[in-house]
Amino acid sequence: NGFSRDDDCSQRPRGARLSAPKALFVSSNRIGDCVISSGVIREIARQLPGVQITVACGRPPAPFFRSAPNVERVIILDKKKAAGHWVDLWRQVRGTKWDMVVDIRGSALAYLIPAKRRIVYNRRWETGLRKVEMVSRLMGSSTPLDPEIFLDDQARAEAAAVIDPQLAAGPGVGPILARPILALAPIAHQPGKSWPADRWGALVDKLKAEPRFDGWRFMPVGGPGDRPPATPALEAAGDRAIDCVGKGDILCSAAAIDRATLFVGNDSGLMHVSAALGRPTLGLFGPTEWWLYGPWGPKTRTAASNETRGRFAPIEDLSVDHVFDGVLALHDAYVAGAAGPETP
Repeated sequence: NGFSRDDDCSQRPRGARLSAPKALFVSSNRIGDCVISSGVIREIARQLPGVQITVACGRPPAPFFRSAPNVERVIILDKKKAAGHWVDLWRQVRGTKWDMVVDIRGSALAYLIPAKRRIVYNRRWETGLRKVEMVSRLMGSSTPLDPEIFLDDQARAEAAAVIDPQLAAGPGVGPILARPILALAPIAHQPGKSWPADRWGALVDKLKAEPRFDGWRFMPVGGPGDRPPATPALEAAGDRAIDCVGKGDILCSAAAIDRATLFVGNDSGLMHVSAALGRPTLGLFGPTEWWLYGPWGPKTRTAASNETRGRFAPIEDLSVDHVFDGVLALHDAYVAGAAGPETP
C-alpha cells in the first residue's frame, strides 16, 4: 500500500521526510537571566533531536542567540504598553504547531498557542535553589544545565578590533594574545548593586602597585551607558587601560571578556557572562543574596558587604581592601599555579 509504520505507530509514504520538530523558547529581557537559562538551548535539542528553535527575548541579550545551536530565528520583544509585546509575539507564533514551548518568564502565551508540550516557569519553583538549578529541574534534567555563551567569529573579530590596537599601543612585550588582562564590569542596572565608581579607580591603583599584576592591563567592559561609572577605573589605569565600554553589542563584550585572564564585576549580566565563559570570576555583592545569585561555575567567587549568609549591608560597605584581597585570592587560585597567564 506504499506506507510503512513508524515507532510511534503513525504512517507516512515510504521515502517521505518528516519535518523537523519546532520549539519556542521564551527567554528573558535581562542579560543575566538569559545567560543563566542558556543551558535550555542544548537541553531542548537533546530532547528533540533535529529541532528548529525560535527564541523570543529582549533586545539587549538577543545577540547571544544568533549563533546558538539549532536556533533558526530570534524574535525581539520590545516592551509595549498594555502588554502589547505579548500580543505581537502571539501573532508571530500562533500559526506554528509547536512540538515544545519553554517559557521561563511564566507568561500565559504557552497556553494560547498550539503546542504538544508546554514547560512554563512558575514562582513555586523558587524554593531556595539557585536559578540554574531551578531551570534545570523545570526542564526535567537530573544534572544542572550549565550556562553557555555561544561566541561566533563575528564577535571575536569585533572584540579583537577594539582590544588588539590598544594592547599594541600600551606597555608590554611578547605576543598580544599572551598579555594578561583583568576585565572589570563597574556597572549594574539595578539600584543598590553598583559598587561606587571611585572605588573601582582605587582598586585599579592598588592592583597596579601589586607585583602579581606587573604587566597586566585593565579593561572596563560595558554598554554605551556605562561610561560614567567606568571612567575612574580607566583614568587610574592610564596607559595600561583598555577601553571596551560601549564598543559593541553584548556578544562583542562577551568575546572581550573571553580574552581576559581574570574578571571582577558587580552582580550583573556581565558577571554571569564571565562565569559562563569559564573565566575566573569575582562577583561583588551588597544587599542581595550572593549565595543564590552569585556567578555559577568552578572558578567563581564572591565578595560581599556582609559575608554572613542571610544578612545584608549596603554595597557601599564593601571596602576596597576586601575586594583587593578577593582579587588576589582569585589570582593565586587560578593564575599563579599555571605555567603562564590563563588565556582562552
